[in-house]
Amino acid sequence: MAHSATQPQDEPNADPRALPALHRIAALAVRTDDALLAMRETLETLVATFHADAGAIGLVNPDNGELEMQALHGVFPPTGDGSPSSLKIGHGVTGWCVLHRRSLLVPDVTAEPRYIAVRPTARCEMAVPLQEGENIIGVIDLEIDRTGGFTPGDLALLERLAAEAALVLQRLWQVGHLKNKARQLESLISAGQSLVTKLESQALYDSLTKEARHVMEARACSLYLHDAAAATVRCVSSDGGGPTSAGDLPLESCLVASPIHTRRSIWFPDIASPEYSELLDLPAAAGLRSALASPLVIEGEVLGVVVIFTDRVHRFDNDELRLCNALASLGAVAIQNARLYARVFQSEDVLRKNERLTTLGLLAAEIAHEIRNPLTVLKLLHGGLGIDFPPGDPRRTDMRVIGEKLDQLEAIVTRVLGFAQAPTSLHSRWSLAEIVADTLLLVRLKLAQSQVTVEFAPPPAPIFVEVHKGQLQQVILNLLLNAMHAMPDGGSITITLATDSSAGAPQAILDLRDNGTGVDPAISERIFDSFLSGRPDGTGLGLAIAKRILNSHHGDITLHATSPAGTTMRLTLPLAR
Repeated sequence: MAHSATQPQDEPNADPRALPALHRIAALAVRTDDALLAMRETLETLVATFHADAGAIGLVNPDNGELEMQALHGVFPPTGDGSPSSLKIGHGVTGWCVLHRRSLLVPDVTAEPRYIAVRPTARCEMAVPLQEGENIIGVIDLEIDRTGGFTPGDLALLERLAAEAALVLQRLWQVGHLKNKARQLESLISAGQSLVTKLESQALYDSLTKEARHVMEARACSLYLHDAAAATVRCVSSDGGGPTSAGDLPLESCLVASPIHTRRSIWFPDIASPEYSELLDLPAAAGLRSALASPLVIEGEVLGVVVIFTDRVHRFDNDELRLCNALASLGAVAIQNARLYARVFQSEDVLRKNERLTTLGLLAAEIAHEIRNPLTVLKLLHGGLGIDFPPGDPRRTDMRVIGEKLDQLEAIVTRVLGFAQAPTSLHSRWSLAEIVADTLLLVRLKLAQSQVTVEFAPPPAPIFVEVHKGQLQQVILNLLLNAMHAMPDGGSITITLATDSSAGAPQAILDLRDNGTGVDPAISERIFDSFLSGRPDGTGLGLAIAKRILNSHHGDITLHATSPAGTTMRLTLPLAR
């Protein structure tokens, strides 16, 4: 007759076997950090304590709800595939204990209908559930080859030892969980550092899938980019298993449609089941079972989806969901940064081209200005000659043609000079702090790549100037780039804004200070000359153009201070009325 223990008949601490067994089990909490090893050694202690002929420790698998044997002693049939032998909850003596959350002693298994014959020689069995708080996490089962081999006192002692074993396992799992969190955090930091250094698109995509697969310890990982306008997705990278289809795929025929629509991570229990067979975006690798898809969302836009695949049915817990979401967020930021960086390079190329065009315009204006003076003299002399040849004299025609050509040259010079001047209609009232902030936004990635920080605190009251915003941004951008070149190993730039009325008319003052190597004293007096550069790759036109732009705004730019500790450039502009 089977007995389920509710009240132990013997006090386990009075049993001389209790203290040695408790000591050996409790010592495992500090002697090892391997939970599986602790279960095996616990089982050996229990077998020795009760002189059992066989035993097992099983844990409840939350993914499939089965009881899987983790530690075995004695003769048990092999599983064949090397996996832990398993038992459904409620089946057998051990399954009954887990289902009913109670211990059970079977003096004679041959008369017990719940017993599943595993060892033909077994005659007596006792089983005790392993409990963590209110949750049953597993069971300890012992068998002996004689009828009545275990007593109610043995069952009570096993309950006490099982409680201690559960505490030890809980502690080891907590330590393992913390170590795993530390590993994941280190991996996440490493992944973030790796992603932010990738500026080329494909290298970034490949790095994201590789890092995500490593951090999540997954079988495979794929990245899909989303085209909202076309309602398509494209697999741009896959690590551990390639996609089944290449090119753009219709969104509604893809697994990743759900996380894109909901903007939430979604777990797919078993993608090998028939209901997923028609999807076009599943990887070609065989053996993939569960999937976790997390959208890459930034500023309300879904850039794509990163999908983690496992090679077994797996229930992703909250920690794994948070980790995958963090990876997706890092990926979204990295992709957006790479796109913005590409735009910065394009903008910089445009600015450089504009700088060359501006230079050509200024040079043309200088040439036209130099031509206009002698041209005016020629017109005056030609008109004052008063030469009048008789009709029919060819020289009369020559004089007329000369006069026409002088008028034509004057018109050309006037047009060139007019073209070189910035139209006053493009000048408008702007906050100087706003212009500086917009320029810093344009070059923020360039600054980050150069390891240069910028300190800029807008003044309490806005300072307004009447300027051509694009030209003034060109000047500030040129000064920022010069400062970065002066600090090849990184540094800091400080920008300050103020007003000054000491010169009579109120002026806005912008100081841009770096901590670079300073300006070469040999050229410090001539840095605003055209074609003078302190860099081998410089054109020598940037500061010359900046000077002309500020002068055209009735302001100025000066080298305010320079030394081996840094340089300060000062811009002055009249305040807007």
